[in-house]
Amino acid sequence: MNTPHGQQPYQQNPSQYGPPPQQGPPQQYGPPQPQYGAPSQYGPPQQYGAPQYGPPQPQYGAPSEGIAVTTQFFPLAWLFYLLKPKIFVDGIEMPPAPWGRTVVPARPGQHNVHVHTPYFLPPRLGPADTTAFVQPGQIVELEYKAPMWSYSAGSLGIGPQKYNGVGITIAVSVIPLALVVLYMIVAIASFR
Repeated sequence: MNTPHGQQPYQQNPSQYGPPPQQGPPQQYGPPQPQYGAPSQYGPPQQYGAPQYGPPQPQYGAPSEGIAVTTQFFPLAWLFYLLKPKIFVDGIEMPPAPWGRTVVPARPGQHNVHVHTPYFLPPRLGPADTTAFVQPGQIVELEYKAPMWSYSAGSLGIGPQKYNGVGITIAVSVIPLALVVLYMIVAIASFR
């Protein structure tokens, strides 16, 4: 619109002020943002955690060499269901593991292995020690059996192992039963 004073100040002449405004998404400033599914110009995305600089990180999974300890307890000793055994290799405590087979990574060579079950009395139930020699690329299989009697030592070594404390457990179970039977016999004999 032209007036005697010239063009109106609020009207814009597109040819005078640059290209017409774009229709579509607004322009982004800064480095380009990769779109999902589109390749990134910065290389593959990093997976979980720190960037991959320096020596290769250890791969978690099944180790190729180490010590496998299979821990067991007598099924009628139901209290062991509530406890977890502790495994030490060369004096270093391994992460808590449930009953069953646990593989501990270890370098080739001789290692001292100790297993016990934490308890309240005694505080270390069924302690057992052995020495394992790991060959390169080999997993040494060991078996630990918790004792049937709390104050007996556990058995640890190459399987099959036996349960320690069976004799004293039977004696402690049978003696009270024998005393009850003897008391009943005496009681019946005294009524005659």
